[in-house]
Order: sequence, then structure tokens, then C-alpha cells
Amino acid sequence: MTENKIIPFWLKLNMTVKEASAYSGIGEKTLRNMLSQRGCSFLFKIGNKNMVKRKEFEKYLDTVHFV
Repeated sequence: MTENKIIPFWLKLNMTVKEASAYSGIGEKTLRNMLSQRGCSFLFKIGNKNMVKRKEFEKYLDTVHFV
């Protein structure tokens, strides 16, 4: 029997845009714009789905002063 475990999104390696928005307080539209920038270090693309690499996203947020 397989048990579905719910992992809090702040402990996941990768987050959806919605989860990253809730985690960071940055709007989903702004996050999508950030992910669309060339060379975005925290973009993890699975097919057509954009995911956010949590650790890289945290590093990015530590270094920027405004978005």
C-alpha cells in the first residue's frame, strides 16, 4: 500500500509558481516574468511546466534589493 505524504512546499526541492509566490510574497505574475528572463538561475523546466528551484530562489532573493 502506497501512502501519500504531504510535504510542506518550503521543504521541497522544487516548487510550483503558486507555491513560490506564497513562500516569498512575490506575485505569481512577477515570478512568471522573472522565470522568463534568459539565464534565470532558479528555473527548472519540466516539459512546458516552469518550476522554481527553492534553494537557488532563496540565494537569488538574498542577493537582490528589489524586483
